[in-house]
Amino acid sequence: MSGYRSGLRPPSHILASVAPKARRHDPDDPLAAYRRIRKPMPPPERVDPDRRQEFREREDEEEMRSSAREFDDRTDAGRQLAGLLRPLAGEDVVVLGIPRGGVEVAAIVAQELGAPLDVVIPKKVGAPNNPELGLGAIAEGVEVLDPALIETLGVSREYLSAEIAREQEEIRRRSEAYRGGRPPVDLKDTIAVVVDDGVATGGTAVAALRWARLRGASRVILAVPVAPAEGVERLRAEADEVVVLFAPRLFYAVGQWYVDFPQVSDRRVVELLARSRSS
Repeated sequence: MSGYRSGLRPPSHILASVAPKARRHDPDDPLAAYRRIRKPMPPPERVDPDRRQEFREREDEEEMRSSAREFDDRTDAGRQLAGLLRPLAGEDVVVLGIPRGGVEVAAIVAQELGAPLDVVIPKKVGAPNNPELGLGAIAEGVEVLDPALIETLGVSREYLSAEIAREQEEIRRRSEAYRGGRPPVDLKDTIAVVVDDGVATGGTAVAALRWARLRGASRVILAVPVAPAEGVERLRAEADEVVVLFAPRLFYAVGQWYVDFPQVSDRRVVELLARSRSS
């Protein structure tokens, strides 16, 4: 049986209702001229995102992967540092290690330069309830404080005076223990080379440099295996010369650049100083 098919045609008025209407040109239309000459809008201009920060971060990550663990240990760091300081051999040089890890590095430098070894003992001044946050640093007869931070935290003068007195007493105790009652090596008219195993914020290094100047050194050099790039400029303002083997932009802690980075004891510092005096 064939399907049913109507023989009726749709009314013409229905077809007319679905057909698109032609635009009528009204002579009174004020936009008629515009509509005749308008052109399609161009596609929006493509604006590439600023990728510079992303590229910098990628470079920092590559630096971390390729350069991490620059030094086997403090002895290795000391040998590499001594290589840069070798032109000082034969000069009137005193090498000052910052305890405790810095003395391990300084002992190698002093041995390579044939120079006497001593210590400079700076201490960080910690904030109330947060001793890891430094308000500055001190050494014997030297105070390097951050007035803006002290004011921001509302640190009282009483707290600050008590904390400085406590740290000065610790400096005296360590000086006595490390040197065995001997006076510090005379720095007058010498080249003082201040050595640490690395610099993080730089506060204690600044106090150490100022202490060396206060003791009469004619020239003060800071020598470290590693320091953050942004901190090196500040240190150059304090030292006559800054010698650094590696200055990365991305920096978390000194220990990240060493394969072996154990704690150094007070006994080890005493041993290294005694060995230097007897050699």
